[in-house]
Amino acid sequence: NTGDQSAATNTGDQSAATVEGQHSVAIATGYEARAKACELSAIVLCRRNDDGELTHIFASLVGQNGIKPNVYYTLDENGQPVEVE
Repeated sequence: NTGDQSAATNTGDQSAATVEGQHSVAIATGYEARAKACELSAIVLCRRNDDGELTHIFASLVGQNGIKPNVYYTLDENGQPVEVE
């Protein structure tokens, strides 16, 4: 999505959520899903095991916790955000 103060969500396997509007949130909850957001926005990521069970969740504003603007992230097996292409 591109509007300010909006949200992009996804639940599909290996899907992506992207926000380009400021003060927005990209939320990725599917298996091996990824999210990216612009400056002044945030991401929320979930990690699921091979059975689809939730194992980790992470939320951060862009610019905090090492989260860069306009970069896709997913969670590794320890629940830490990692950059993906």
